Amino acid sequence: MSVTLTLLHPTTREPLQDWQFSQQSAIKIGRFPENDVVLTQFLQVSRQHLSLQKTSSGEWRLTNYGTNGTFVNGVLMTQGKIADNSIIQLAKDGPLLRFQIIQPVPIKQEPKSIANGRDPTAKIEGGKESFATICNHAGNTPQNLFCIHCGQPIVEQEQFVRQYQILKTLGRGGMGTTSLAWDRELSKNSPFLLVIKQMNADMAEIAKARELFEREARILKSLNHQGIPKYYDFFVENSQKYLAMELIHGQNLEQVIYQKGPVTIERAIQWMIQVCDILNYLHSLEPPLVHRDVKPANLLVKSVDLSLVLLDFGAVKELGTPLGTRIGAEGYSAPEQNRGKPCPQSDLYAIAPTLLFLLTGRSPVQYYRRKGSNFVFDCSNISNITPQLSRVIDRIGEPNLRDRFQTALEVAKALATCF
Repeated sequence: MSVTLTLLHPTTREPLQDWQFSQQSAIKIGRFPENDVVLTQFLQVSRQHLSLQKTSSGEWRLTNYGTNGTFVNGVLMTQGKIADNSIIQLAKDGPLLRFQIIQPVPIKQEPKSIANGRDPTAKIEGGKESFATICNHAGNTPQNLFCIHCGQPIVEQEQFVRQYQILKTLGRGGMGTTSLAWDRELSKNSPFLLVIKQMNADMAEIAKARELFEREARILKSLNHQGIPKYYDFFVENSQKYLAMELIHGQNLEQVIYQKGPVTIERAIQWMIQVCDILNYLHSLEPPLVHRDVKPANLLVKSVDLSLVLLDFGAVKELGTPLGTRIGAEGYSAPEQNRGKPCPQSDLYAIAPTLLFLLTGRSPVQYYRRKGSNFVFDCSNISNITPQLSRVIDRIGEPNLRDRFQTALEVAKALATCF
């Protein structure tokens, strides 16, 4: 018998991280580095928050030491028995852990191999062939993607693409469909769980769309930054193109604002400084890369540490290559990009409307006003934007390139003065 503790996504309850204990009878959880489960990224968690102790009768008991309390299945608990599949929350609004007791899978011994050959699922133990009984996945919750008994995926219909088993669809876009997948071969180049992006069949008929999809794979493969998803694989199967990428748990900024409302100036600025760091990396490459689609929907907030990741590299442009398709989101695209002439400063421009959206929850299009032959942002009627931040937004969103901040580092430095 072993115990698994799984850190869960706060809203979807999808697994983020696992800790497995096969021999221990005591498990300590908290922020202190010497704990068995270390949760340093959660400020609500005490240094030694709780312990789990296995009794002589085989039961597990929980003892709380945290100053902000511990909740088991929504009920505040100081000390007591904890059941299999319980949800432990460390402090109100703190991290969620699923507690699971894993029973060994029973093995059915057979004296002979099955008729006409060997069972492909047979295991060799002590020189004799044994056969694992078929697991019915009993006792799993509806949220479980993998069985707590046998460890196999729980899916209604098996779907494979090469060694990747598709578990569920995550999203559908104009270019492709993204799915959560399991690498059954556990190759050295990819993790246990990852994201598979499949190019939509109708897009595959368009030469430019194929070019953009393949470019996204090629560019992602060359990048290495904590704010950019990792590349794992690109392949063609049955005439369909697939891109395998890092799985990142979180929500994009558009979802965050629509669900929870505008954020504080401090939070918005912290996020945009992170965006500046990502853009500085892209713009410093040789040749420089222009993302061309910086917007809230393409900025994902990690559930674990609330840091940002820039998504969707299908529109990326290598500076110096021939001009092609005009790409840009309404309200977030710089004037020169709308004219088909993107540059690194075009990505910087998008930070201004993104800030407006984060601080108001409204489309930035509502804050455009005409100035001569151009349009500029008007923050004068937004009460929660300070005059200093308003001036920085004005310069980030200058329609004329020469009047705009020239580098991501300049934007980050200016934003840092607005706290």
